[in-house]
Amino acid sequence: MQVAFDRHGDGGHPEAVAPQSVNPGVQALVLALAVLLAAGCGTSMTPTGPATTDEATTASSEPSASPRPEGGHELYGFVPYWEMDDTIVKHLNVSPVSTIALFSVTTTAAGAVDTTKTGYKRITSTVGREIVDAVHARGHRLDVVFSSFGTSRNRSFFSKTAVQDAALTSLVALVAKVGADGLALDVEQLDPTLLDAYGVFVGRLRSALVAALPSARLTVSTGAGASGAATAAIAVKNGADRVFLMGYDYRAAASDPGASSPMARDDGGHNLAWSLDLYASAGVPAQQTLLGLPLYGMVWPVAGPGLGAPSTGPGAAWIPADHAPFLASAAASAVYDDLEGVNVYFVASDGSVGVPNPSASAALDPARTWKAIYVDSPQTLARKLALGKSYGLAGGGFWAMGYERGLPGYAEMLTGYTQGEVLSVP
Repeated sequence: MQVAFDRHGDGGHPEAVAPQSVNPGVQALVLALAVLLAAGCGTSMTPTGPATTDEATTASSEPSASPRPEGGHELYGFVPYWEMDDTIVKHLNVSPVSTIALFSVTTTAAGAVDTTKTGYKRITSTVGREIVDAVHARGHRLDVVFSSFGTSRNRSFFSKTAVQDAALTSLVALVAKVGADGLALDVEQLDPTLLDAYGVFVGRLRSALVAALPSARLTVSTGAGASGAATAAIAVKNGADRVFLMGYDYRAAASDPGASSPMARDDGGHNLAWSLDLYASAGVPAQQTLLGLPLYGMVWPVAGPGLGAPSTGPGAAWIPADHAPFLASAAASAVYDDLEGVNVYFVASDGSVGVPNPSASAALDPARTWKAIYVDSPQTLARKLALGKSYGLAGGGFWAMGYERGLPGYAEMLTGYTQGEVLSVP
């Protein structure tokens, strides 16, 4: 989950707009794909995998022939509550990310912010207060994230106006209590028939937010497939300031190994460019879109130490900060997958790392098993940020800040990006 703005927060909001319906063609597409996209790409904070249907592939048309806008340099980073500890402020103080989003709060069945949940408690705790103060001291912005996950939960929420009314009041009050600069809305597993209701809520939430805090901004997180593009389109039409395109979870625990956020693929699956073209086709403005990228990787048991080797079991999330000694070791030599744009580490059951020499006797040991770790680095993330810039996007963002804690290269690369350093897309 989950988005970025200018460094100084000058306001400059357009006038609130009346609720508008999503493009009928896009909605029809989403309705046709609803069942297949129910577990689609980018629909949860845990990798779940993308849609891979022929119908979805047809949704991506050729990009518009009109010139793309010049890309921006905004950066937006989500800090989940489980990363809010006594060292997170120090970590964020060296990050150039211009908007920090505290993830997350949710609501009760009646619509009020649920104060019993850990997310709320961390955000309103002493550590939460220290994060807010530190972000503002650096001249950056801070958002509170409202999340709503699950088809049945969202159906209940978006079908009850009174519940939404209570949520609007409670969320705006929370922004004031925390001293935040805006809200991020992360709704996942939304029934496509509720898109219009979602759009109405986005418009009402933004109007209430700006009425209380004129410089506030509203960001929405949306998935990388057809349902996400439709959700993003209706959110923007109803006043959302930014869209955080969750450009990850293209691979899942049950899929074959590969990048969570692939530049390209040779297996016919979806990739970042496919999603960016899809969003353009749905009419989502590039100038309001942020390309969300993963600060986590995935690890699978594999048949052998080679790119494209099939998995022999389910994969799992791999957090770089939890493996800092491994990444810093001289033995940790990555294979670069140039097609997908990701680093790959092959680790054997005997502890050795890397692709063995075929002539070595250990390489022939039938008892030896392998796992493959697919994870981005500052260099691979730079390539993907450059892709977003080539599409004229407002900037990029990350799930999740803290996953790269204590590792070199990230702050330096991101600082260069915010300062307009030219990044190439090989």
